[in-house]
Amino acid sequence: MTRTLTVHLEKPIVSAKISDDSHLLSCESRNGEQQNMISDSQPQNAAFAQACQALKVVIDKLNQFYDKLFAEHKEEIAKLSVEIARKVLARRVQDGDYEIESIIREALKNAPTRKDLVAHLNPEDHIVLQKTQQDDSDSDLAGIKFISDPNIGRAECLLESPKGIIESLIDEHLERIGNALNTAG
Repeated sequence: MTRTLTVHLEKPIVSAKISDDSHLLSCESRNGEQQNMISDSQPQNAAFAQACQALKVVIDKLNQFYDKLFAEHKEEIAKLSVEIARKVLARRVQDGDYEIESIIREALKNAPTRKDLVAHLNPEDHIVLQKTQQDDSDSDLAGIKFISDPNIGRAECLLESPKGIIESLIDEHLERIGNALNTAG
């Protein structure tokens, strides 16, 4: 049974001061000196201790509820996050708000060698890249053969090397992100 602690004052409060008596208000167990206070305060101390105990129970239950809720919806949260990223990326690709050179450079980081590379690009990205390379003769993409490939989506590329194929595809990146979110604690 919980009881409410009520304080009645004869006069209105004119001023208040924050005291450094926080040790008196602690919910932790009290030492012998504090427990031997005036007999009038013992019922109030007991009510305070009971309220503290009730608060601890509520806090524990809320923490358990949060952990359970997060665990139950973790997969849905990950899926929703990936879908949001997919929509944002689709809009950026549709608006042409990306640099194909950066995408190729990122794919090159995973290439086992830089010799005899063939990069397959979406026809629209291939045109943009050709214009960019004409303006920039010192490109670090020199020596790579670029092919227009309608099977490759915009903002994506496929690198062929003698040692294998490296794909930089949006769906694969999003799938990896989704897997990482699902396995994250």
